[in-house]
Amino acid sequence: MQNIETTVELPAAPSFGARLSGNIKAFLDGDVFYSFKRSPVTIIAFVVTMILFFCAIFAPWVAPYDTYNIAGLNLMDAFRPPAWVAGGDATFLLGTDDQGRDVLSAIIFGLRISLMVGFLGVLIAAVVGTILGLISGYFGGWIDALIMRIADVQLTFPAILIALMIDGIAGAVLGRAAHAESKLAVLVIAIAASLWVNFARTVRGSTLVEKNKEYVQAARVIGIHPILIMYRHVLPNVMGPVLVIATLSLAIAIITEATLSFLGVGVPVTNPSLGTLIRIGNDFLFSGEWWMTIFPGVALVILVLAVNLLGDWLRDALNPKLR
Repeated sequence: MQNIETTVELPAAPSFGARLSGNIKAFLDGDVFYSFKRSPVTIIAFVVTMILFFCAIFAPWVAPYDTYNIAGLNLMDAFRPPAWVAGGDATFLLGTDDQGRDVLSAIIFGLRISLMVGFLGVLIAAVVGTILGLISGYFGGWIDALIMRIADVQLTFPAILIALMIDGIAGAVLGRAAHAESKLAVLVIAIAASLWVNFARTVRGSTLVEKNKEYVQAARVIGIHPILIMYRHVLPNVMGPVLVIATLSLAIAIITEATLSFLGVGVPVTNPSLGTLIRIGNDFLFSGEWWMTIFPGVALVILVLAVNLLGDWLRDALNPKLR
């Protein structure tokens, strides 16, 4: 008999571009994007947020003036009102502050500082809280009791008080000079320390549900290490609530940073955030220079409102009971 050799050709794996195109198409056809399209308020909030983020990221190119260039400041331009007010200058659309800095440029650079501090604080809080929540929910026992009791104790203190306490401890340990130089880092850590509890408690609750499902039990039976089970199987299924909390926590972090800066324990005056600009303008509010504090305050309100609206929409869009 004659041997007949047959060759089976396996289908080629899809390219990265094809997979990316498929994922984009699946997202556009999914429930989340459909919910986004049906909500005009969410679309407006998204556009406003993207504009503010764009201005913050590209502040050196978007801002009319460089507020960090001391040599470019002119004290003769101080306390100029907005361009549409009598005595205003068209070159300073929103007026100038007590040092002759353009208020619009200061707001744009202040957005950059506020968003950077808020984003880094939320990122650290999300990482720490998610890890502790996974460990607490998966292993249980005394580890769960210890982590949750620490979280319960921290929940009895307001976030501002926690941030003030950490800032005070850092000032006592580092000294005045070192504390001034590391102000941004201390502020990020303080905000993260005040926000990790929400992530930990939410992830713990989701982990308690996921660890009793069949796919996790099967992974245990075949001998997969608990850390790999948490990373590969449990973590992807708890990321939805984490994303929602992170979006809502960003607004809280921005407000916390602005509050601390307004109280004088936030970012230094040389790197002004929105809270610092509001504090500086507040000193001149009753002398008639209202624009120095009103416009940074309006920018802060718009930023926090837009982020909160996105967070509320995301919470509803990722809730299967509301689909």
